[in-house]
Amino acid sequence: MSFWKSRGRIAAAAVLAATFVGSASAKAEYPEKPVEMTVLFGGTANTTAQLLAELMGQELGSPVVPVARTGGGGAIGYAHVQATRPDGYNIVWNSNSINTTHHLGTLPFNYEAFEPIAQVSVEIPVLAVNSTKGWTNLQEMAEAVKAGDETINVGISGKGSFTHLASAALFDAMGIADKVNYISYGDGKAPIELLAGRIDAAIQWPGQFLSYIKTGDLAVLGSTGAEPVSVLPDVKPAKDQGFDVDISMWRGLAAPVGTPEEILVKLEAAAKAAAESEKFTSAAANIGYEPAFKGRAEFGEVIARDDAFYGELLGKLGMMN
Repeated sequence: MSFWKSRGRIAAAAVLAATFVGSASAKAEYPEKPVEMTVLFGGTANTTAQLLAELMGQELGSPVVPVARTGGGGAIGYAHVQATRPDGYNIVWNSNSINTTHHLGTLPFNYEAFEPIAQVSVEIPVLAVNSTKGWTNLQEMAEAVKAGDETINVGISGKGSFTHLASAALFDAMGIADKVNYISYGDGKAPIELLAGRIDAAIQWPGQFLSYIKTGDLAVLGSTGAEPVSVLPDVKPAKDQGFDVDISMWRGLAAPVGTPEEILVKLEAAAKAAAESEKFTSAAANIGYEPAFKGRAEFGEVIARDDAFYGELLGKLGMMN
């Protein structure tokens, strides 16, 4: 073998080795570019997503960019992310809506189209009424409604919305489901509708009612989660008042199915660090959420369990598609 041929083969081997090392290095350096986080809703969901994205970007060493893709109860955003490459650069800030949109027929796929990354927070809705009603708890409301001859008007964000489903479950447990008339008013208008007397009750996020509670215009009778709401610690959950209801809005992160394991692990770690940071936990009361981190495995169980629950509930309401 000539000197030049030998030298050429050595050079070729060096190039191959460098290519291999470079490829492995690039793979280990995820993320190499910004990660896009699809945000499905405005309000608390959007505000929380902005903060989470900022903190996760610091952990990952690359920006996490929140992009609003609202509409269809979350269906538009889910459809977008599900159709992207499973490479870790497109994730969704998801919620129970992945279950409700599927069972309502808005989405042609279910939660199994995504890999769970982490649950990050929980929002617990509360039931509010105009203070002039004189009710101070759920039992008093139930007794008054049962004794009355007319139905009551209950405000919801929209048919099939989370507030609709939470209301239906609570009033069923209270034994007054047959005396409720639901009125859709859109987002963020519950206090105004209650004060105007156009609705008798509404289930919404605590933050919407706080200022009106302080002035004494509205009264909160109970919450639908298992634990009291941190911003309203004196308000008892429905379960503690004798009504078997446990419904809360979880929010978390998911990626298209097929996303590599090592990328999911890295995203989960970043979400955990962000969710448990002082900045995230201290912002909870102002924004209106409860920090509630759960890892991938446990989060996946939560999603599957909720899918069965909402499927059954929508079936009872005659809204299954």
